[in-house]
Amino acid sequence: MEKERCGWCGTDPLYIAYHDDEWGVPQHDDRRLFEKLILEGAQAGLSWITILRKREAYRAAYFGFDPERVAAMTDAELEVVLQNPGVVRNRLKVFSARKNARAFLAVQREFGSFDAFLWAFVGGKPKLNHWKTLAEVPAVTQEAEALSKALKKRGFTFVGPTIMYAYMQSLGLVDDHLVTCWKRQG
Repeated sequence: MEKERCGWCGTDPLYIAYHDDEWGVPQHDDRRLFEKLILEGAQAGLSWITILRKREAYRAAYFGFDPERVAAMTDAELEVVLQNPGVVRNRLKVFSARKNARAFLAVQREFGSFDAFLWAFVGGKPKLNHWKTLAEVPAVTQEAEALSKALKKRGFTFVGPTIMYAYMQSLGLVDDHLVTCWKRQG
């Protein structure tokens, strides 16, 4: 018998694996938090499956999402990334990776970890929602708006409230698996 999943993942094996193994699983590793921050920003205006298909190219271009190495990238290195067909070749998005890496490191210094900063927006534990249909799932919440505002204040870009809600969902700060989904936590 087939497991029931959230309808957004469709039938693409890459999308199904992302849903089953990653989306909504609470994440606390700063490097993974940085990776998702960059990828969610790159996704703005595009479909998530597009970014999933390009993830390995992003990992190579951004040194496995090492924030210190990305923060130190030169303009010339970022220009090379812009020539890579494996990533979304949008100048603002590519150059935002360096800017966001620098801001990310500043948050780590201020809070001890990006994890400590991020999880404070949900009181340190995942918020469990009870959606019956995809239509009920909001695009933005108060927590995502607060996170977006806090990140923008610290110099981050491509961190609007809708992007930040998707970020929170993907990292398990909120469990938005539908009540019928086998991955739902509660």
